[in-house]
Amino acid sequence: MASPEGAPVFRIRSLFASVYLPTFLFAVGQGAVIPILPLYALELGASVAFAGVLVALRGIGTMVFDIPAGMLVTRLGERGAMLVGTIALAVVAVGAGFTSSPYILAPLIFIMGCSWAIWMLARLSYATDASPIEQRGRVLSLLGGSNRVGNFVGPFVGGFGAAWLGTEAAFYIQAALALAAAAAMFAFVHEPERTTVVHTVAAHKRLVGVLNEHRRVFATAGLATVAIQVLRSSRQAVIPLWGDNVGLDAAQVGVIFGLSSAIDMTVFYPVGIAMDRWGRKWTAIPCLLIMSAGMLMIPLTGGFAGLLTAGLVTGFGNGLGSGINMTLGADFSPAIARGEFLGVWRLIGDLGTAGGPLLVSGVTVAASLGAASIATGGIGLAGAVIMFFLVPEPMRHGRAALTTRQPAPPG
Repeated sequence: MASPEGAPVFRIRSLFASVYLPTFLFAVGQGAVIPILPLYALELGASVAFAGVLVALRGIGTMVFDIPAGMLVTRLGERGAMLVGTIALAVVAVGAGFTSSPYILAPLIFIMGCSWAIWMLARLSYATDASPIEQRGRVLSLLGGSNRVGNFVGPFVGGFGAAWLGTEAAFYIQAALALAAAAAMFAFVHEPERTTVVHTVAAHKRLVGVLNEHRRVFATAGLATVAIQVLRSSRQAVIPLWGDNVGLDAAQVGVIFGLSSAIDMTVFYPVGIAMDRWGRKWTAIPCLLIMSAGMLMIPLTGGFAGLLTAGLVTGFGNGLGSGINMTLGADFSPAIARGEFLGVWRLIGDLGTAGGPLLVSGVTVAASLGAASIATGGIGLAGAVIMFFLVPEPMRHGRAALTTRQPAPPG
């Protein structure tokens, strides 16, 4: 959203307190809980299989609530929805820390996933509204980078808390950080005035309208984002499994993951500059190609050095996609019913996140782990082809939309 004549020039640093600080706090809390959750479930008496179900429930809750979260954002606005999501997360996290039964923990973890969906979608919608399209790549790549850094720091914070105060401390840390994020948003998030026309149309009709009007975007750019998410989630399963297959221990696999994450985190701001200067496809296509190359390399490796090289390649490719799914969704989203559009957009991406490990599992059972890695790389290559040939440059699409769309008058 370009500033009208006479208005203050937009500065990315103006989003530090309202977007980046809450994102970092939220991500640290999430990162603190994720590695602790299965261990906590086992402490409560869950079986290994049920602990795995609990881990999956968070992602399922996020996916199930993507579209309702979009409707909530349209109804309450970004500020209201973010506050609802963070406060709900804090309450659920405290409940999880106090519970003594894995069967009570299960619905709490599902609700935790739902609250994460609300937070993610409201934050994306707010950042889209607040930033002009010419700087949106940098704004959203920094958003993705803030989340990455928080998720990197979180496991250390959670592990330290668990070691000193007990496993349940990770949930209390998450609750405290969520409340701190909510306080920052309450103080610093200021929503622009918005048209009320969306409230004159039933939510389900807005959703159907979005699906009809933007079906080509969902069928092309949406498939490319699915490919990105399949690559991202599959690499997290394939690398440790292949490491075990070639005789590496947990410490060596951990080093590979740590270095891969480090290279991932170093490139997010230059990626944002590239997106704004040359266009979104200039980073989306290399992201898909390089991550695919890394996945195709994995079956050719036979030890630490080879798998480390493949891990660094996938990490660099993933870093080139920092914020890309959010930026694509922001560029293609309409001014009216943006919440519903972004809800569908996030659901499409989350299907890829959930589908990646299932693909690895299914192909491994049917053929081999190496074949699963190759199949994942093939999906990434197909996504690059779709992005190159079928998706219009999103930045040009967004600029055209800004010059043609005018909200209807209220009533």
